[in-house]
Amino acid sequence: MNIKYFLIILFSAVLFISCTEKKQKRPNILFIMSDDHAYQAISAYDTSLIRTPNIDRIANEGMLFSNACVTNSICAPSRAVILTGKHSHLNGKIDNNFPFDTTQMTFPQLLQQNGYQTAMFGKLHFGNNPKGFDEFKILPGQGVYYNPDFITKKEGQKNFVGYVTDLITDMTINWLDKERDADKPFFLAYLHKAPHREWLPAERHFKEFTKRTFREPETLFDNYEGRTTAAHTAEMNLLKHMNWSGDSKLYPETLIRLGITPTTDWDTLAHRREVARQNPEQRAAWDAVYGPMNEDFIKRYPDMNQEDLMHWRYQRYMQDYLGCIASVDEGVGQVLDYLEKSGLAENTIVIYTSDQGFYLGEHGWFDKRFIYNESFKTPLLVKWPGVTKPGSKNTNMVQNLDFAQTILDAAGIKAPADMQGESLVHLLKGHNEGFREAVYYHYYEYPAVHMVKRHYGIVTEEFKLFHFYYDVDEWELIDRKKDPKEMKNVYNDPAYAGVVKELKEKLKELRVKYKDSEDLDKHFIDLYKEKGFIPSKGGK
Repeated sequence: MNIKYFLIILFSAVLFISCTEKKQKRPNILFIMSDDHAYQAISAYDTSLIRTPNIDRIANEGMLFSNACVTNSICAPSRAVILTGKHSHLNGKIDNNFPFDTTQMTFPQLLQQNGYQTAMFGKLHFGNNPKGFDEFKILPGQGVYYNPDFITKKEGQKNFVGYVTDLITDMTINWLDKERDADKPFFLAYLHKAPHREWLPAERHFKEFTKRTFREPETLFDNYEGRTTAAHTAEMNLLKHMNWSGDSKLYPETLIRLGITPTTDWDTLAHRREVARQNPEQRAAWDAVYGPMNEDFIKRYPDMNQEDLMHWRYQRYMQDYLGCIASVDEGVGQVLDYLEKSGLAENTIVIYTSDQGFYLGEHGWFDKRFIYNESFKTPLLVKWPGVTKPGSKNTNMVQNLDFAQTILDAAGIKAPADMQGESLVHLLKGHNEGFREAVYYHYYEYPAVHMVKRHYGIVTEEFKLFHFYYDVDEWELIDRKKDPKEMKNVYNDPAYAGVVKELKEKLKELRVKYKDSEDLDKHFIDLYKEKGFIPSKGGK
């Protein structure tokens, strides 16, 4: 053979092998998201409520973000922001009523177009045919905890027998083990329904957690003194607004027997809908625990005052909510174990987050929506072997707006110019300089369930300034360093006049930067009225 010809062939072969190896070294990405998982219910953040050793593994082997937050604290809009890397007013999903703009480019589509194999299992919450996924099994809407239906890519809608968290975990591991193309890097979205309302734990956990007593937050009996109208009028109080049957698990017959009026029109309906999914064996196990709980409440109720009832409802809430999280943590552990045993762990980025935060009795509340910490902040833990220092922590103001660009950057894919987030890759590498100092927040769903007024604001590591509008015109300023529990509005305090002036200017700049405006505020209000979502004068 001609030596020159031989060298050309040899060089081409070496180049091919080198390029192939380089391509294969692109990181796999496992994106884990739970629904309504409060950061204070992860022991890497706070050990006072629950231990989550498997979720904590991600922080121990990677980075924990203590100032991670959302742009709009409500489920479907948060997910739309994550997929598009754009604020709600640009992707169309401002709340749970408005449709998602399906013409928007999502980061899974870009991953798929650039050689990644993609899959999604669990809760998407909007749409039934997510773009950019080679395989998916997703819950219709909110889904249910027991024996749920799934919308599948290849087989239509199917029913699965079992507990939803366990089923999603099994689907995820099965795809990794049997369906994944080993020659391609993967993006895998492992998305839990739990711990979303109505909080039905698995049998192994409701047997355990209903016996526990949990510490109460200091602000459980907050009276909102000195704060704006919005805090006083929100309908999220554990005692006044949580469903007796659907949430606290009092049987409809118990309410009738005690003369308790259901809190809402879906109160007893939610309970019947959820337990109706259980098969006879599951229902028997459920009744064996919740039946005696109901009987005990029937005996105690005549002697309970309002404070007693608040204590009782808080414990019931925590027992079921945290019981649901226990299954999530177990599932995360199983998936992490599989990655390690299969050898995938060393080249897989693992991200754990939630679609927003959640109130666990702080300020007497449950749910989310507000710019206050428990709602606004979200857990974010990231493990990237060989890149992120194990056990590291970050305090920068990062948002779910940043996830799309971060994932694309890690995969070596250029993000579209119209994405509005910032890549966190340099933070994950330990370089904090040059990152943003403030984030922008905007909540729209009012008047609606929980009656949290529309508001937008700016948040830095030190302060939080926000404006409630539509049927009020009120401002709040929180000193995050001096008032971490957010009990005092210092907007009108002369000592903070300079801070207010400076933050108002920065807020205006952020509104321009992210292409939001008063005209858009009015536009969405007018659309609400046009579509009949709200009466023209506001209110319920």
